[in-house]
Amino acid sequence: MAVMSVRTTGPSRADLVADAALSLLAERGMRGLTHRAVDEAAGLPQGSTSNVARTRQALLELAVRRLADREARVLALHEMPDPRAGADALLDALALATHRALTGHRALTLARYELALEATRRPELRAFFDATGARFRDLLAALVTGLGSTDPERHTLSLIAWADGLMFSCVAGSFSAAPPSLEEVRAGLRELLAGMLRE
Repeated sequence: MAVMSVRTTGPSRADLVADAALSLLAERGMRGLTHRAVDEAAGLPQGSTSNVARTRQALLELAVRRLADREARVLALHEMPDPRAGADALLDALALATHRALTGHRALTLARYELALEATRRPELRAFFDATGARFRDLLAALVTGLGSTDPERHTLSLIAWADGLMFSCVAGSFSAAPPSLEEVRAGLRELLAGMLRE
């Protein structure tokens, strides 16, 4: 598996460390994430990662924060439509975001799964992981509320579970060899949203 590219110009030292950590998580899994390995992957002098994130918990939190920032760009949260634009606009935006994560950002999605699983074993990371994901969850809840959902909390969970299930199946599961097209993602979302908004 190819390692995600780490930018060498522009980002801060903390971002460089976090990007390298995400790359390692996608390539080697949680066992491959060490301070020394991050130094090497980022092309930094030995000890640089420890200066940014002294403990493993601090390194994981740094990776989660960076993951949230990068996923927000992949999902284009700033481009999500106003609910007044209607269900079709939301459908198109969600389908495009999901398909982008499936195709151009598979390694980032793999890193998220590694961190999510680690969070089940570290309560302090669980709280941190959940808090960073709240911005997308809250935005989606506001969008389905604006579209007339009769149960926004349940419908938000259903949408996120559908997208997460699709991404896991197509990135790490039995459908990884043939991810769906954008139109196929859109069709699945259309069926889900139609059922919700009819209630």
